[in-house]
Amino acid sequence: MAGSDFEPTIVAFCCHYCAYGAADLAGSMRLQYPANIRIIRLPCSGKVTPIFLLRAFEKGADGVYVAGCMEGDCHFILGNLVAKPRVIYAKRLIAEVGLEPERLEMFNMSAAMGPKFADVAREFTERIRQLGPSPLNKKFQNKKDQAA
Repeated sequence: MAGSDFEPTIVAFCCHYCAYGAADLAGSMRLQYPANIRIIRLPCSGKVTPIFLLRAFEKGADGVYVAGCMEGDCHFILGNLVAKPRVIYAKRLIAEVGLEPERLEMFNMSAAMGPKFADVAREFTERIRQLGPSPLNKKFQNKKDQAA
């Protein structure tokens, strides 16, 4: 579906204590994951709002995911339980405007799960690569228009 020159831009909203720690561990372990992941560190995944998620797509992200603590282990008690319905709501919103809801996801991981962070990054990037560029991605659309 997507051209061979398409490399998706992925925005990952990561909680400071767990998912960001897992990303750091993945780096320390020298695990390979795509360089197209743009990590935004949040104090807690519960701080993410549907506006943050939608704005990431508006600014050119082809895929977005939220990575928070394991359910029941949030450092802020209920943060990840607050984030989950927000992500579900944002998935419904992007579906209503014509984007595939698969472009948005939430994952849970602990700080000790560096390999899982790398796996999620690889698998999510491949999922978005299969979907192709976001119709909102003006940068890729401009390249396509110039080539035509």
